[in-house]
Amino acid sequence: MSSPPVVLTVAGTDSGGAAGIAADLATIGHLGAHGACVVTAVTAQDTLGVHAVHPVPLEVVAAQLDAVLEDLPVAAVKTGMVGSPEVVAMVADRVRTARLPLVVDPVLVATSGAVLGGRQVVRAYLEHLLPVATVATPNSDEAAALAGRQGTPRELAVALAGRGGAVLLTGGDSGADLLVVPGCDPVLLRHDAVVTSNDHGTGCTHSAALATFLAHGAPLAEAAALAATYTAGQLHAGRRWRLGRGRGPVAHTVVPQEPGSG
Repeated sequence: MSSPPVVLTVAGTDSGGAAGIAADLATIGHLGAHGACVVTAVTAQDTLGVHAVHPVPLEVVAAQLDAVLEDLPVAAVKTGMVGSPEVVAMVADRVRTARLPLVVDPVLVATSGAVLGGRQVVRAYLEHLLPVATVATPNSDEAAALAGRQGTPRELAVALAGRGGAVLLTGGDSGADLLVVPGCDPVLLRHDAVVTSNDHGTGCTHSAALATFLAHGAPLAEAAALAATYTAGQLHAGRRWRLGRGRGPVAHTVVPQEPGSG
């Protein structure tokens, strides 16, 4: 059996196991890759919200990242919650030097509404991380925050794509994502919409899946379509779960099912 590709996630923890590094590593492994991780922040978090955040010092984040990059043949990187502008700049520099595919999930607001990235982090994304990203995966609120204005999904995605790599504006339960590659016409990627309150960790799961499909060698548009299908399948699989008192976790423990089956 050949060695699996390595996908590195740079993100925060979720003590409830639904989002962040917990979701990323579960997704990466579920899709046949080896997950490595760099912890940027430790959160006290459950299905009701984020109760406390402890950022990991810059030098410790850098040491984790260097340890992985110097030892493992990383095929793709994804970022989630980065914690501080300094960490954003450092990660961007390391990825640029290593010339690795990079999926940027700009985690600015948690599912519960907790703010995880302020104006300085937004500025760091724009100045450092988006220019080296293969693709960024904001939802509409994150896209508006990064663009500094409101607009249609197309307007926001085109504006952000001008900052660097491609933008995959995720549509959530709208049933469509918008992929904008610089210099190309926008492409609407339709997927199944799943109505469920068990959606904590959806963005993390989707971006980790996208990074994993890229690590397996899929072209961007194909990887984006596969990631959307996978995420919809996991949302469907856990739609009737009863875990926690708030918005429950996306399923990470079962074989993917097609939405509408079962």
